[in-house]
Amino acid sequence: MNSRAQDKAAGAGFCALADWGTSNFRLWLVDGNGNVLGKRQSDEGLLACADGRFANVLESHLSALGAAPDLPVVIAGMAGARTGWREAPYVETPASLDALYRQAVSPAGINRPVFILPGVCQRTTGPFDVMRGEETQLAGAVETGLSNGVFCLPGTHSKWVLLTDGRIAAFRTVMTGELFDLVSKQSILKHSIDQNQPFTADDPGFLGGVMEALADGFSLTAHLFSIRAAGLLGGDATSAAARLSGMLIGAEITGMKSFMPHNATVHLIGSSRLTALYGKALEIAGARSAVLDGDELVRKGLFAAAKALFLNSEKLK
Repeated sequence: MNSRAQDKAAGAGFCALADWGTSNFRLWLVDGNGNVLGKRQSDEGLLACADGRFANVLESHLSALGAAPDLPVVIAGMAGARTGWREAPYVETPASLDALYRQAVSPAGINRPVFILPGVCQRTTGPFDVMRGEETQLAGAVETGLSNGVFCLPGTHSKWVLLTDGRIAAFRTVMTGELFDLVSKQSILKHSIDQNQPFTADDPGFLGGVMEALADGFSLTAHLFSIRAAGLLGGDATSAAARLSGMLIGAEITGMKSFMPHNATVHLIGSSRLTALYGKALEIAGARSAVLDGDELVRKGLFAAAKALFLNSEKLK
Protein backbone atom coordinates (compact mmCIF):
# COMPACT_ATOMS: atom_id res chain seq x y z
CA MET A 1 0.00 0.00 0.00
CA ASN A 2 1.48 3.37 -1.00
CA SER A 3 1.56 6.37 1.37
CA ARG A 4 -1.49 8.06 -0.17
CA ALA A 5 -3.50 4.85 0.14
CA GLN A 6 -2.30 4.44 3.73
CA ASP A 7 -3.47 7.96 4.61
CA LYS A 8 -6.84 7.27 3.04
CA ALA A 9 -7.14 3.99 4.93
CA ALA A 10 -6.19 5.60 8.22
CA GLY A 11 -8.74 8.35 7.76
CA ALA A 12 -11.50 5.84 7.08
CA GLY A 13 -10.36 3.26 9.61
CA PHE A 14 -12.74 2.31 12.41
CA CYS A 15 -10.30 0.01 14.20
CA ALA A 16 -7.65 -2.65 13.75
CA LEU A 17 -8.18 -6.36 14.33
CA ALA A 18 -5.34 -8.71 15.25
CA ASP A 19 -5.10 -12.50 15.38
CA TRP A 20 -1.96 -13.25 17.42
CA GLY A 21 -1.06 -16.92 17.23
CA THR A 22 1.81 -18.92 18.63
CA SER A 23 3.84 -18.65 15.43
CA ASN A 24 2.04 -16.08 13.29
CA PHE A 25 0.63 -12.58 13.52
CA ARG A 26 -2.14 -11.13 11.34
CA LEU A 27 -3.56 -7.62 11.39
CA TRP A 28 -6.45 -6.01 9.50
CA LEU A 29 -7.40 -2.34 9.31
CA VAL A 30 -11.17 -2.14 8.85
CA ASP A 31 -13.82 0.51 8.33
CA GLY A 32 -17.09 0.90 10.21
CA ASN A 33 -18.70 -1.87 8.18
CA GLY A 34 -15.88 -4.33 8.75
CA ASN A 35 -14.47 -3.97 5.23
CA VAL A 36 -10.72 -4.60 5.06
CA LEU A 37 -8.74 -1.46 4.19
CA GLY A 38 -5.29 -2.94 4.74
CA LYS A 39 -3.68 -6.16 5.93
CA ARG A 40 -0.36 -7.20 7.46
CA GLN A 41 0.97 -10.59 8.47
CA SER A 42 4.27 -11.97 9.71
CA ASP A 43 5.87 -14.78 11.68
CA GLU A 44 6.01 -12.58 14.79
CA GLY A 45 3.74 -14.75 16.89
CA LEU A 46 3.96 -15.37 20.62
CA LEU A 47 7.25 -17.25 20.33
CA ALA A 48 8.93 -14.31 18.60
CA CYS A 49 7.60 -11.81 21.16
CA ALA A 50 8.51 -13.65 24.35
CA ASP A 51 11.10 -10.98 25.14
CA GLY A 52 8.43 -8.29 25.51
CA ARG A 53 8.21 -7.14 21.88
CA PHE A 54 4.40 -7.16 21.65
CA ALA A 55 3.91 -3.38 21.66
CA ASN A 56 6.73 -2.78 19.20
CA VAL A 57 5.49 -5.43 16.79
CA LEU A 58 1.93 -4.11 16.88
CA GLU A 59 2.97 -0.49 16.39
CA SER A 60 5.32 -1.32 13.52
CA HIS A 61 2.53 -3.02 11.58
CA LEU A 62 -0.01 -0.30 12.37
CA SER A 63 2.49 2.30 11.20
CA ALA A 64 3.04 0.40 7.95
CA LEU A 65 -0.72 0.62 7.33
CA GLY A 66 -0.78 4.33 8.11
CA ALA A 67 -3.08 3.83 11.11
CA ALA A 68 -3.89 6.87 13.23
CA PRO A 69 -2.04 6.97 16.59
CA ASP A 70 -5.30 6.70 18.51
CA LEU A 71 -6.87 3.95 16.37
CA PRO A 72 -8.23 1.26 18.73
CA VAL A 73 -7.18 -2.38 18.37
CA VAL A 74 -8.87 -5.65 19.34
CA ILE A 75 -6.67 -8.73 19.66
CA ALA A 76 -7.49 -12.42 19.91
CA GLY A 77 -5.19 -15.35 20.51
CA MET A 78 -1.96 -15.96 22.35
CA ALA A 79 -1.27 -12.32 23.21
CA GLY A 80 -3.70 -13.03 26.06
CA ALA A 81 -1.93 -16.19 27.25
CA ARG A 82 -0.15 -16.41 30.59
CA THR A 83 3.15 -15.99 28.75
CA GLY A 84 1.74 -13.36 26.38
CA TRP A 85 1.41 -9.58 26.47
CA ARG A 86 -1.13 -9.56 29.28
CA GLU A 87 -3.08 -12.54 30.49
CA ALA A 88 -6.78 -12.46 29.65
CA PRO A 89 -8.30 -15.06 32.02
CA TYR A 90 -10.43 -17.81 30.50
CA VAL A 91 -14.21 -17.57 30.41
CA GLU A 92 -15.82 -20.82 31.56
CA THR A 93 -18.27 -22.90 29.55
CA PRO A 94 -21.09 -22.52 28.83
CA ALA A 95 -19.61 -19.35 27.33
CA SER A 96 -21.66 -16.79 25.38
CA LEU A 97 -19.63 -15.92 22.32
CA ASP A 98 -21.23 -12.50 21.90
CA ALA A 99 -20.23 -11.54 25.45
CA LEU A 100 -16.52 -12.40 25.45
CA TYR A 101 -15.64 -8.72 24.96
CA ARG A 102 -16.82 -8.03 28.51
CA GLN A 103 -13.79 -9.91 29.83
CA ALA A 104 -11.26 -8.14 27.58
CA VAL A 105 -8.12 -6.74 29.21
CA SER A 106 -5.81 -3.88 28.22
CA PRO A 107 -2.00 -4.04 28.40
CA ALA A 108 -0.06 -1.33 30.18
CA GLY A 109 2.48 1.01 28.62
CA ILE A 110 0.76 1.72 25.30
CA ASN A 111 -0.93 4.96 24.28
CA ARG A 112 -3.65 3.71 21.96
CA PRO A 113 -6.74 1.75 23.14
CA VAL A 114 -5.87 -1.96 22.93
CA PHE A 115 -8.13 -4.77 24.09
CA ILE A 116 -7.15 -8.44 24.33
CA LEU A 117 -10.01 -10.93 24.26
CA PRO A 118 -10.13 -13.93 26.62
CA GLY A 119 -9.98 -17.60 25.74
CA VAL A 120 -12.46 -20.23 26.93
CA CYS A 121 -11.97 -23.02 29.45
CA GLN A 122 -13.95 -26.09 30.48
CA ARG A 123 -14.17 -27.24 34.07
CA THR A 124 -17.65 -28.70 34.56
CA THR A 125 -19.16 -29.41 31.12
CA GLY A 126 -16.54 -32.05 30.36
CA PRO A 127 -12.89 -32.89 31.03
CA PHE A 128 -10.62 -29.94 31.80
CA ASP A 129 -9.85 -28.16 28.54
CA VAL A 130 -8.83 -24.76 27.15
CA MET A 131 -8.87 -22.84 23.88
CA ARG A 132 -7.46 -19.46 22.95
CA GLY A 133 -8.13 -18.03 19.52
CA GLU A 134 -10.58 -20.59 18.15
CA GLU A 135 -13.42 -19.03 20.14
CA THR A 136 -13.11 -15.88 18.01
CA GLN A 137 -13.68 -17.89 14.82
CA LEU A 138 -16.71 -19.46 16.48
CA ALA A 139 -17.97 -16.00 17.43
CA GLY A 140 -17.66 -15.16 13.74
CA ALA A 141 -19.74 -18.22 12.89
CA VAL A 142 -22.45 -16.99 15.27
CA GLU A 143 -22.34 -13.63 13.47
CA THR A 144 -23.15 -15.45 10.22
CA GLY A 145 -26.18 -17.12 11.81
CA LEU A 146 -24.63 -20.45 12.87
CA SER A 147 -25.61 -20.28 16.54
CA ASN A 148 -26.19 -24.02 16.92
CA GLY A 149 -24.22 -26.97 15.66
CA VAL A 150 -21.07 -29.08 15.72
CA PHE A 151 -17.74 -27.54 14.75
CA CYS A 152 -14.37 -29.14 14.14
CA LEU A 153 -11.24 -27.00 13.89
CA PRO A 154 -8.48 -29.40 12.76
CA GLY A 155 -4.87 -28.54 13.43
CA THR A 156 -1.97 -29.42 15.70
CA HIS A 157 -4.53 -29.62 18.49
CA SER A 158 -7.94 -30.14 16.91
CA LYS A 159 -10.98 -28.65 18.63
CA TRP A 160 -14.45 -30.18 18.60
CA VAL A 161 -17.10 -27.76 19.78
CA LEU A 162 -20.82 -27.95 20.46
CA LEU A 163 -22.57 -24.60 20.04
CA THR A 164 -26.00 -24.11 21.58
CA ASP A 165 -27.83 -20.78 21.18
CA GLY A 166 -24.58 -18.96 20.51
CA ARG A 167 -22.81 -20.48 23.50
CA ILE A 168 -19.93 -22.91 23.66
CA ALA A 169 -21.75 -25.64 25.54
CA ALA A 170 -18.82 -28.10 25.57
CA PHE A 171 -15.62 -28.82 23.68
CA ARG A 172 -12.74 -31.27 23.42
CA THR A 173 -9.16 -30.94 22.24
CA VAL A 174 -7.58 -33.83 20.31
CA MET A 175 -3.80 -33.87 19.79
CA THR A 176 -4.00 -35.50 16.37
CA GLY A 177 -1.66 -33.14 14.50
CA GLU A 178 0.98 -33.24 17.21
CA LEU A 179 0.76 -37.02 17.42
CA PHE A 180 1.28 -37.33 13.67
CA ASP A 181 4.39 -35.16 13.92
CA LEU A 182 5.81 -37.01 16.91
CA VAL A 183 5.08 -40.52 15.66
CA SER A 184 6.28 -39.89 12.11
CA LYS A 185 9.50 -38.16 13.18
CA GLN A 186 10.50 -39.56 16.56
CA SER A 187 9.12 -43.09 16.84
CA ILE A 188 10.22 -46.31 15.15
CA LEU A 189 7.86 -45.38 12.31
CA LYS A 190 10.26 -42.66 11.18
CA HIS A 191 12.16 -45.42 9.35
CA SER A 192 9.05 -46.23 7.32
CA ILE A 193 7.65 -42.76 6.60
CA ASP A 194 8.95 -40.54 3.84
CA GLN A 195 8.47 -36.98 5.12
CA ASN A 196 8.63 -35.68 1.56
CA GLN A 197 5.93 -37.97 0.21
CA PRO A 198 2.77 -35.86 -0.32
CA PHE A 199 -0.69 -37.36 -0.12
CA THR A 200 -4.27 -36.24 -0.58
CA ALA A 201 -7.65 -37.20 0.81
CA ASP A 202 -8.09 -39.66 -2.07
CA ASP A 203 -4.82 -41.51 -1.41
CA PRO A 204 -5.60 -45.24 -0.96
CA GLY A 205 -3.35 -45.32 2.10
CA PHE A 206 -5.31 -42.53 3.76
CA LEU A 207 -8.66 -44.09 2.91
CA GLY A 208 -7.48 -47.45 4.23
CA GLY A 209 -6.19 -45.92 7.45
CA VAL A 210 -9.51 -44.20 8.09
CA MET A 211 -11.45 -47.42 7.50
CA GLU A 212 -9.11 -49.31 9.83
CA ALA A 213 -9.74 -46.80 12.59
CA LEU A 214 -13.52 -46.89 12.12
CA ALA A 215 -13.69 -50.69 12.25
CA ASP A 216 -14.82 -52.58 15.33
CA GLY A 217 -11.99 -53.65 17.58
CA PHE A 218 -9.54 -51.01 16.36
CA SER A 219 -6.74 -50.18 18.79
CA LEU A 220 -4.52 -47.26 17.78
CA THR A 221 -1.49 -48.42 19.75
CA ALA A 222 -1.84 -51.96 18.43
CA HIS A 223 -2.29 -50.93 14.79
CA LEU A 224 0.48 -48.33 14.59
CA PHE A 225 3.31 -50.86 14.51
CA SER A 226 1.74 -52.59 11.53
CA ILE A 227 2.85 -49.58 9.46
CA ARG A 228 6.46 -50.47 10.27
CA ALA A 229 5.88 -54.17 9.74
CA ALA A 230 4.27 -53.56 6.35
CA GLY A 231 7.39 -51.77 5.16
CA LEU A 232 9.64 -54.59 6.33
CA LEU A 233 7.50 -57.35 4.83
CA GLY A 234 6.97 -55.91 1.40
CA GLY A 235 3.91 -53.75 1.93
CA ASP A 236 3.34 -50.38 0.23
CA ALA A 237 5.82 -48.18 2.09
CA THR A 238 5.02 -45.16 -0.10
CA SER A 239 1.61 -44.82 1.55
CA ALA A 240 2.87 -45.03 5.14
CA ALA A 241 2.38 -41.32 5.93
CA ALA A 242 -1.09 -41.34 4.38
CA ARG A 243 -2.08 -44.46 6.32
CA LEU A 244 -0.83 -42.98 9.59
CA SER A 245 -2.79 -39.79 8.95
CA GLY A 246 -5.92 -41.80 8.13
CA MET A 247 -5.59 -43.88 11.29
CA LEU A 248 -5.16 -40.84 13.52
CA ILE A 249 -7.98 -38.81 11.98
CA GLY A 250 -10.26 -41.85 11.92
CA ALA A 251 -9.51 -42.52 15.58
CA GLU A 252 -10.27 -38.87 16.36
CA ILE A 253 -13.65 -39.04 14.63
CA THR A 254 -14.48 -42.28 16.42
CA GLY A 255 -13.68 -40.67 19.75
CA MET A 256 -15.79 -37.58 18.97
CA LYS A 257 -19.01 -39.39 18.02
CA SER A 258 -20.70 -37.95 21.10
CA PHE A 259 -20.35 -34.52 19.46
CA MET A 260 -22.12 -35.69 16.30
CA PRO A 261 -25.83 -36.30 16.85
CA HIS A 262 -27.65 -38.19 14.09
CA ASN A 263 -27.70 -36.31 10.77
CA ALA A 264 -25.69 -33.39 12.18
CA THR A 265 -23.45 -31.46 9.80
CA VAL A 266 -19.91 -30.99 11.08
CA HIS A 267 -18.70 -27.49 10.24
CA LEU A 268 -14.98 -27.58 9.42
CA ILE A 269 -12.74 -24.55 10.00
CA GLY A 270 -9.10 -24.88 9.00
CA SER A 271 -6.62 -25.06 6.14
CA SER A 272 -7.83 -26.36 2.78
CA ARG A 273 -5.63 -29.45 3.07
CA LEU A 274 -6.81 -30.42 6.55
CA THR A 275 -10.48 -29.74 5.89
CA ALA A 276 -10.23 -31.94 2.78
CA LEU A 277 -8.77 -34.80 4.83
CA TYR A 278 -11.32 -34.43 7.62
CA GLY A 279 -14.18 -34.03 5.16
CA LYS A 280 -13.27 -37.30 3.43
CA ALA A 281 -12.86 -39.12 6.74
CA LEU A 282 -16.24 -37.86 7.93
CA GLU A 283 -17.80 -38.99 4.66
CA ILE A 284 -16.39 -42.49 5.18
CA ALA A 285 -17.81 -42.41 8.71
CA GLY A 286 -21.25 -41.58 7.29
CA ALA A 287 -21.31 -37.97 8.48
CA ARG A 288 -21.90 -34.75 6.57
CA SER A 289 -19.53 -31.80 6.64
CA ALA A 290 -19.35 -28.21 5.41
CA VAL A 291 -16.21 -26.07 5.14
CA LEU A 292 -16.19 -22.51 6.52
CA ASP A 293 -13.69 -19.73 5.78
CA GLY A 294 -11.58 -19.40 8.93
CA ASP A 295 -10.01 -16.06 7.92
CA GLU A 296 -13.40 -14.51 7.34
CA LEU A 297 -14.75 -15.89 10.59
CA VAL A 298 -11.92 -14.56 12.77
CA ARG A 299 -12.40 -11.09 11.28
CA LYS A 300 -16.15 -11.24 11.85
CA GLY A 301 -15.65 -12.38 15.45
CA LEU A 302 -13.09 -9.67 16.15
CA PHE A 303 -15.21 -6.99 14.47
CA ALA A 304 -18.29 -7.95 16.50
CA ALA A 305 -16.21 -7.61 19.68
CA ALA A 306 -14.82 -4.27 18.46
CA LYS A 307 -18.28 -2.83 17.85
CA ALA A 308 -19.43 -3.93 21.29
CA LEU A 309 -16.31 -2.53 22.96
CA PHE A 310 -16.11 0.78 21.17
CA LEU A 311 -19.77 1.60 21.46
CA ASN A 312 -19.23 1.38 25.22
CA SER A 313 -17.60 4.74 25.91
CA GLU A 314 -16.39 3.57 29.32
CA LYS A 315 -13.97 1.20 27.61
CA LEU A 316 -12.29 4.05 25.75
CA LYS A 317 -11.81 6.37 28.71
